[in-house]
Formats: sequence, structure tokens, C-alpha cells
Amino acid sequence: MCGIAGVVGWKLDQQGAVAVGKMVDALIHRGPDDGAVWSDADNGVSLGHRRLSILELSVHGSQPMVSDNERFVIVFNGEIYNFNELRQKLIKSGSTRIWRGHSDTEVLLAAIEAWGVQTTLEHLVGMFAFAVWDKVSKTITLARDRMGEKPLYYGIVGNRFVFSSELKAVKAAFGGDLRIDRHALAKFVRYGYVPAPESIYEGIKKLEPAHYLNVDSLSSVHTPVSYWSLPKSSALRDELFHTSDKEVVDIVGERLSAAVKSQMIADVPLGAFLSGGVDSSLVVSLMQSQSTASINTYTIGFNEPEFDEAPYAKAIAKHLGTNHTEFYLSADDAVSIIPHLPEIYDEPFADSSQIPTILVSRMTKQHVSVALSGDGGDELFAGYPRYQITAGLWARIEKLPLPTRRIMAYSLRSLSSKGWDNVCSILPGSVRTKVNGRRIYRMSELLASENLAQMYTGLMSQWQPTDNVVLGISGQDQGAVSWESADDYIEEMRRWDVSQYLPDDLLVKVDRGAMSASLETRAPLLDHRVAELAFSLSSSQLIKNGVGKWPLRELLKRYVPTSFFDRPKAGFSIPLAQWLRGPLREWAEELLAEERIKREGYFDCQKIRSAWLQHQNGTYDRGLHLWNILMFQSWLDKNSR
Repeated sequence: MCGIAGVVGWKLDQQGAVAVGKMVDALIHRGPDDGAVWSDADNGVSLGHRRLSILELSVHGSQPMVSDNERFVIVFNGEIYNFNELRQKLIKSGSTRIWRGHSDTEVLLAAIEAWGVQTTLEHLVGMFAFAVWDKVSKTITLARDRMGEKPLYYGIVGNRFVFSSELKAVKAAFGGDLRIDRHALAKFVRYGYVPAPESIYEGIKKLEPAHYLNVDSLSSVHTPVSYWSLPKSSALRDELFHTSDKEVVDIVGERLSAAVKSQMIADVPLGAFLSGGVDSSLVVSLMQSQSTASINTYTIGFNEPEFDEAPYAKAIAKHLGTNHTEFYLSADDAVSIIPHLPEIYDEPFADSSQIPTILVSRMTKQHVSVALSGDGGDELFAGYPRYQITAGLWARIEKLPLPTRRIMAYSLRSLSSKGWDNVCSILPGSVRTKVNGRRIYRMSELLASENLAQMYTGLMSQWQPTDNVVLGISGQDQGAVSWESADDYIEEMRRWDVSQYLPDDLLVKVDRGAMSASLETRAPLLDHRVAELAFSLSSSQLIKNGVGKWPLRELLKRYVPTSFFDRPKAGFSIPLAQWLRGPLREWAEELLAEERIKREGYFDCQKIRSAWLQHQNGTYDRGLHLWNILMFQSWLDKNSR
């Protein structure tokens, strides 16, 4: 796990190397063990690397790395889990190269030398972002892993092509040339993250997952090319449709076990995050079953019982026999980390679970350098209750005339969320746990949707495009969301999550949070072969009796008693609404001050202040809406200096 950066465009002088030096210095948290810059002055290419040593701890794993024939130079971030298999394949194909070490970087470079970039990408199993310079074709190629675990930004700044693992590297060398993109800001306010391929800065893009990009010269930045996508139909899908439930669980178990085994290879201490939920518990179970010693597990808890899953994690750890460590997060801990969020998430980012993610990463790094996680289980195996709720709602209302649905939506909004809470208070307890004012009010926003895509992305948004909260950008300018319709509504939503929410929110949260502590994270469920299997299963095979992730739950039962994990999903969140009315109120008040918002000129001040007052007086829960604004305000405060 490392940080990479580069510049193309400064010929016959040292400015490129100096700029890249500044860029990799800004990435030292991603690679505290070593760093170097390589330059080709004749062609104006400079590549930089910061190293976090995980495999091949000697100098034979150092980068930038030059190929044996000196044609290719690579900077690489990530892990290639099947590098030993690829090495053997290269040897069997007649390769006579003399291997200098046992790093995956050397194998990757040798594969590119033998097969070319595109064929090599088809062979890789892992998480990665890399840039490789070809001295013969005078082409630099950027590539990113299939699921989007490792980040990669690129663009033209000051007539030069630049790329890096994080935006802070670009800012370190070219900060004076960067301008905020209001269209990207509007999407951030909506989702709480900036969806790829955009970034918060004009002219800087994110390379999308499963894509590569060729750059021949400054005047020829090619269109990114996709090299993989999740299957929409396959022979495996037809085969699995006629497979028994037990066989489905066996197949999932075999493929996931193999992924876990491949990701336990490291030359440094290794452990796992354990939340107590199905996904992390299953990963830990498979790790422990393949280890002769007790593995290390780490959990973060909350003092608020409704958010705390630490006791469940502790019970599972005890049952499996892991070496378990836990840390309880308080409001004071959150307050202490908030000033550092703009530095860690170097474009605006507002998934509030970023706070516990950072703190559990810091705790974990005190013991190990690599941690496996359960990320991806909900998106791949239909674990979110929202899939079934939204599919059911859309199936009921899609045939109603749109004007009728708009009237229904208006009627539901006639009461505030607090008013609906009062109404719901008279309902039986079993119903009150599922229905509340916030959910009813959110449903009212979705009833007027024109299609499932609009309904689901509306559900996944905070501020809606029609709110027009960003000045200078109308709702119409934010772009309509659409996707290819299918008979399986749940699969449609999962595909959107895997293409946007997972890589641009969840994986950003984990990558930046963990790398800020110089901790490498690995996610076995995101092995692309596991993902392909998940999307070869029908929704009826993923959901049984109204509960998602059925194959994963059945597999977990083989290791852990059902009573340990059979409970409603809690999520990895903080009590944000309460904290904004309490310990975070003073901090938020300062960032949302009327004169400040007007002076900066990005937001409609009246709408922001109205949301703040509604939240404080309890009329509506605006915690998530406000967090998006607060994260931009905090980021702007740090990045405008």
C-alpha cells in the first residue's frame, strides 16, 4: 500500500522532478517507509512513489521500478494477490529474467513487459492503481482495480498532465491553479461525496474503477477504457439458478475462503476489523479457520447503546478465539478528530462513519500493519433493507398516475417529521420501530419519482437537486440519473451501489481513514471473482424470508451461533443528530454563521440557516443534510488558506 504521483510536460529541466517531490512528500502517510522520484528529462516525465512496506521489505521492492529491458517504469499502489501464480505463469511461458526479489510490483512489471498492459489487467487479482511509462511508445498508462479500492486522480494543470493517489498531492505542487467546480459541489451536497469521474476541482478527474487511460502527449489524453464489468448474464447464472441452496452456500464458501487465504499473505503483522455484523464476522471466521494461531481483531464501540455493536463483536471474538481489542468512541473523541478531517479526506467527504473508521484504524495500526475488513457484503449480496423497501414501494406506486403520487407526497409533507413522530407514538411498539417521522417525510420526497432510478438515488441523497442549495447551479444542471431497467429491481439498485456508492463513498472512507494511520486494509468480499459470483445469483437466492445476504448468513452459521448475529442491522454510524445539538453545536454554529456563508458565496444562506434551526428545535432531523454542508465548510476553511 503506497502513494503514487507524476507529472508529464517539463522537458529538459528539473521542474518536473521538483513538483513530483512536493507531491510525494504530501503522501508520506500512505508510505512512511521509503520514497523516491524517477525522471526522464528528454521526454519530460517524472514519477514519484511513497512506500508502505508490506511484501518484500528489502530494496528489491522499492519504486519507481524499471523493467529488465529498461523499456517500462512503474509506480504502483496496492496489492496483487495472485502475484505468485502470475510469476509461475511467466516462468512457464519461457521467461528467462533474473528475479531480484519476491514483490508483486516486480511481477506486475514483468507481466506488462511480456503481455502488455491490457492483457496484464485481465490477469490481475487485487486492489491497485498504477502508472507505467513506456519509453518506446512514449506513452504513460494509468490503471485502476476493478472494484475501485485504490484511488487515482488525473488531469491537466498548467498545461501539464498530472496524476496522484490523493488530491492533496496535486494541491501541494499546483495549488494556485486549482478552482472549485460548483457542479461537483452540488453533487457532493447531494450525496456526501463527489461521484467519479469528477473531483471537487475543475479539470481534475478520478479514473473510474476497472478502467485504464493512455496519455500519448499533452495534446492526446485518450478516453478511459473499461476492461471489466459485472456480468449481466452468464452460464454460471443459468447453472446456479438450478443449484440447491446448500450447494450455493458451498460455492460461496469456497470462493470467499480462497479470497481470504490469498489476502492473508504479508511480510508484516496482520489482523482484521470486527464490527459484530455478518460480513466482518464471516471474514474473521474464515481467517481463523485457516490460521494455526489466534488472529488479531479490532472493534470500536459507542457509549450510546443504540449505536453500539461492540458487545456482539466481543462475544464472536471469544467464540472464535481471536486476540481481541476494543476502543469506545465518545463525543470528545469525535470533537478531537473533526479538525483533521479536511486533511485526511482531501476533497469534501461527509460519511459521518469516517470518524470511527479513522479511530479504529489508529488503534489497529498500533498492533498490525494490515487489516482485513468485511466491506462490500451488503452491496454484493443484497444486505441493505432499503433494497426490499424501495423495490416494494416502487412496485406498488409505479402504475399510479404521477399527478396522484404528487398529491400523496404533498399530503404526507403536511406534517413535520416531529408531528409524524407524535402520531406514530400511539402505534404498537413493533410498528414504531419501523415507522417514524423522518422515514415518512423521506418517503414523501420519493413518491413523486418518475422511475426507480430517480427514487433510489433520491433515497441515497440528502439535499435533493430541486433544493437548489448551491448558488449558481440549478437542479436541472445537476444531471438526471438513469440506468438500464431490468425485471429485477433489487439487482438494479445493487448495480448502482457497486458502481457509485461503494467506490466513491465506502471505499474512500476506508482508504483515506486507514492510510492516514499508514494502515493497509484488504476486503476479501471485493475479490472480483466473489463479486462475479454474487451477481450470478438471483435476488431470490440472496434474500430469504425478507432477510438479505442469505448465503453469507448460512455460511457464518457454520462458524458462529446464529444468536450472535441474527439481529437488525445497526450500521457503522455515530449519533450525529444528538451530537449536533450537543457537543458539536458550537463548532457547527461557527461554520454555519450567516455572515460567513454569505461572504463565501457557495450556498443559499436562508436554506442552510433554516435547516439548522429546524434541527435545533427538533422539528426535523437535519443531521445528515447539515453534515454535508459542515464538511464542505470545514474543508474550505483549510483549503482556502
